[in-house]
Amino acid sequence: MNVKKTFIIILLFLVLFSAISAVSADDDRSYAINQAYVDLTVKSDGLLHVDECYHYSFDGKFNGVYRDIPLKAGESIDNIEVHVEGAYAKYVESDDNGYKHLKIYLYSDEAQTKGIRDCKVNVYISYDMKNTVTLFNDVGGLQFKLWGEEWDVGVGNVYVNVHLPGKTGNEYFLNPQEFNASSSLKGDTITAETTSIPKGDFYEILVLMPLSDFNDATNAKHVDYDGREMIMKNLNDSVNGRNFWNITYLVLGLLSILSPVVAVFTYLRYGREPKVDYEGIYERELPSDDPPEVVNAIYGQGDIGTPNMNGFEACILNLIDKKALSIETVADADTDTNDLYLHFNGKDGLASNERQVYGIMHSFALDNTLNLSSLNSKLSNQSKAEWFMDQYNDWKNNVSNQLEAKVKEEFNATGTTIVSALSVGGLVIGVIMTVLGIWTELKSGSYAIAGGIFLIIFSVLIMRLDDDKFGQWTPKGRVTYLKWKNFKKFLKDNSLINEHPPESIVVWRKYLIYGAAMGVADKVYENMKLQEINTDYYNDDIFLYHHYGGYYMMHNAFLAGQSTVNSSSDSGGFGGLGGGSGGGGGGAF
Repeated sequence: MNVKKTFIIILLFLVLFSAISAVSADDDRSYAINQAYVDLTVKSDGLLHVDECYHYSFDGKFNGVYRDIPLKAGESIDNIEVHVEGAYAKYVESDDNGYKHLKIYLYSDEAQTKGIRDCKVNVYISYDMKNTVTLFNDVGGLQFKLWGEEWDVGVGNVYVNVHLPGKTGNEYFLNPQEFNASSSLKGDTITAETTSIPKGDFYEILVLMPLSDFNDATNAKHVDYDGREMIMKNLNDSVNGRNFWNITYLVLGLLSILSPVVAVFTYLRYGREPKVDYEGIYERELPSDDPPEVVNAIYGQGDIGTPNMNGFEACILNLIDKKALSIETVADADTDTNDLYLHFNGKDGLASNERQVYGIMHSFALDNTLNLSSLNSKLSNQSKAEWFMDQYNDWKNNVSNQLEAKVKEEFNATGTTIVSALSVGGLVIGVIMTVLGIWTELKSGSYAIAGGIFLIIFSVLIMRLDDDKFGQWTPKGRVTYLKWKNFKKFLKDNSLINEHPPESIVVWRKYLIYGAAMGVADKVYENMKLQEINTDYYNDDIFLYHHYGGYYMMHNAFLAGQSTVNSSSDSGGFGGLGGGSGGGGGGAF
């Protein structure tokens, strides 16, 4: 018997042992979803109303079920309602990494003290979704997963009704086609029924609708280009690709274990921090005289040496403090609110990074005045958003380049560089392994899937870690970093500020500026209000900026710019299999 066969036999034994253990642990209970009913209503304003019903059959004791609904960038979910037949229930909803999570507790008694056992329960969930319907220049589109691949079990059948805003000119496509049992379009209603769908598979609908069926579609995503040709191409390519990829070859999944081994070695060699002579609990004063964008770039965590939007916003506050920008509020008679205006007073004496931020913001001004309340709508324009993001990224690069020497003096990035290469390479290799394993007809493809998924998850996890997890501060940099960390702790802790309140408004201004750099400006402003400081009494622009929501306006405008720039790439996959909204999964506990 050669080494390869021996290795495979050992792996099979381990897999079999794990499976037997899992079955032994769970053989006293099981559940199934016999039918699922999904009813979609597309309204003329672009709102999508969803009604779901799941018929559960429980064998053994359970405490409830859960439902995870994924949300794409820009999408939102509202008006969630849950109703249960066959048990008493209560539910808790939460947001978790782009998902709306519903945890539904089921009880056999009205007092809600006992779980359920050996029964049938119907769970009804309804909700509204915005920015799920997409309006192109030539067609309206909805791509929605009626059943997601993340469910813990398969489903016997899915029964579908889709109500459209118009009765003519509609087209629909249901995929994957092997799950189609029957479907029809009569007037403004699509009906469909599926065969059984196994765990890990999805079922989705793509609907194309005339633009004339939508009026004042404020709840739809608007994309400024034609979509029909792209959608049909994506759809055809996906269907053909699914039919084409029938076989492939085996990849050695166990190579994935090399990634964590290298990561551990890198941490032990380059990631452990030096011991320093600093034991401070908090810092009341600014630990260094660095500008806020520098503090954000180096000590604000994340990609050390590169600022983020918090640094950009802190730089704007600093420009206000330096009187390069000034604030004016003007009452809006139509909305009974105050518009916030930025006045540009010149950039003499500013540093290069500050002049660049000044210039970016000034580009949206008219006669040296910018209505900050309107910046969100301006950055919803594709070309303006792309220009803004290009300028913002150029500013980030310029700050990074100027900080290169300072970063090298305070931080050893060797470990970070190694792990960055490891995460990117691992992600690419993991994707390749998973894809090959999924499409191969060989049984050994399951090892490639397991190894690939492990490598992807591990790569994404280490990719999301801050630079200093595998890099190493120098003794000088470590002390400065700890001081800024404790300063941030002080800003966030109202009890500490109560004990040691700032002596003057000048200090509060610095707290707000550097709080923005550290990502806690909202907390600083909240603590400031708890100190009973009347911001209306102080005619100070930085306080007015926060009091009238300037920080949130700028932050939301930045998100609008990001969303607008990404909308082209997001919608570019419209029509491809598995690219729809909705779906997700659920299970029982």
